[in-house]
Amino acid sequence: MSQAAMQQNPMRKIRVGKVVVNIGLGKSGEAIERGKKVLQQVTGQTPTQTKAKRSIRDFGIHEGEPIGVVVTVRGDGTTPLIEKLLAAREKKLQESCFDSRGSVSFGIKEHIEVPGIRYDPAIGILGMNVSILLERPGFSVARRGRRTSRVGKSHLVSREEAVQYFNENFGVTVQ
Repeated sequence: MSQAAMQQNPMRKIRVGKVVVNIGLGKSGEAIERGKKVLQQVTGQTPTQTKAKRSIRDFGIHEGEPIGVVVTVRGDGTTPLIEKLLAAREKKLQESCFDSRGSVSFGIKEHIEVPGIRYDPAIGILGMNVSILLERPGFSVARRGRRTSRVGKSHLVSREEAVQYFNENFGVTVQ
């Protein structure tokens, strides 16, 4: 398919499906509350807790115990959030951050690197993982409840297309 035909077809347009910001703390209690405050500051949404899938005796983790917090952002709030999170990485990503299906994942070592977030001694410093899913219109057929269907290989977002999308829309340099 030629480049001109791809630009005219609205079903080939790439968009951000969702942004998931995760802080894995490895323990429950006060640490979870601190993680919730950080994600609330960064995303502006209320985070949910993630629970341990199984017990790990050596780490003192029990099955069902809260060990992390996560926020999923969809829709109009994704672009400003991505801008803010990429500013913490100085708009530079490794090529290994991009996978073959249009997902982009990277880490932020200290949450205070995100613009607009100030250091609070009561919270400390926490790192976070960011995952961004790129998709095209029509991807909902794989997620709907009734009559699910597969998304064809030619409709998936490739690594090269994801790199180009981030370069054009967010000014990211890939190393």
